[in-house]
Amino acid sequence: MKVVQTAIPDVLMIEPRVFGDARGFFLEGYNARDFRQATGLSLDFVQDNHSRSRRGVLRGLHYQLQQAQGKLVSVVCGAVFDVAVDIRRSSPGFGRWVGVEVSEDNHRQLWLPPGIAHGFLVLSERVDVFYKTTDYYAPEHERVILWNDPEIDIEWPLADEPLLSPKDQAGLPLKQAECFP
Repeated sequence: MKVVQTAIPDVLMIEPRVFGDARGFFLEGYNARDFRQATGLSLDFVQDNHSRSRRGVLRGLHYQLQQAQGKLVSVVCGAVFDVAVDIRRSSPGFGRWVGVEVSEDNHRQLWLPPGIAHGFLVLSERVDVFYKTTDYYAPEHERVILWNDPEIDIEWPLADEPLLSPKDQAGLPLKQAECFP
């Protein structure tokens, strides 16, 4: 596995080894020992999530203020523009964002530590996103930062207006959001 640093040092792009031939391919989506050796992180994942969306759907920017979740994000089918925003006030990267295309073709994964808001835009006709979390989903602690907050200024690769849930439409700008210390 190859680990690539992003502009937010704790957000890592993981490129697993893929073994392919005329029949298809094989990869290990997660191996605790190899992940620990490559990243220095020893993680306890407690929940796996799978979401399906269609082209133009934008989900995010989500985080949990309590029961903060680290996430290891991958795409099983399709492609997304995956975005991480640092919302840790004590971080030198506070308010900074990174975006990475994660797809079934490039097999990338994105590691997002607790304290990062997460979102993605679907680039393919359909996408299946699979992610592991380090804490359980707790809707009472979930918060949403506005996907198009001009202060963050994410360069989403949009052709049209995105399809948003009511929850995501009601997101707050970063300067009004509850953030991590």
